[in-house]
Amino acid sequence: MANVSPGRSDMTTHPDVSEMRDRYARMLGGRDVTLLDGPVFLLGLYCAVSPWILHYTTSQPALVTHNLVVGIAIGLLALGFTRAPERMYGLSGAFCAIGVWMIIAPWVVGTSPDTGVILNNVIIGALAVVLGLMCAGTAARSTPRP
Repeated sequence: MANVSPGRSDMTTHPDVSEMRDRYARMLGGRDVTLLDGPVFLLGLYCAVSPWILHYTTSQPALVTHNLVVGIAIGLLALGFTRAPERMYGLSGAFCAIGVWMIIAPWVVGTSPDTGVILNNVIIGALAVVLGLMCAGTAARSTPRP
């Protein structure tokens, strides 16, 4: 199509350019962490189903319920991170606390857990702590400072 307004090829002369920049910045605000939403959700999903994957449903019934509930909580956090990031990334510290809890849960909730159960929860907990720290760091970097 032909250029119908040859004098207006530069967007910086538009009268609403500052408002458009502000709106664009608000629209993208807090979305630097989108890359972490998927791994957090997958970690929660794995945590919820791990008792059935590793077959310890009969030997550790308390840990089955525990991992299911904590996995659902992690998944809900991930959905919250996706849906309302500017509100939810303040909970990155809570996500780290969930990770620490997952590390110690086999001894607190379980009854004489075997090595597979311990390794499973320690790996889930360590990943939760790392992802929580990454969420907190990225949210702190993307938060505008006054």
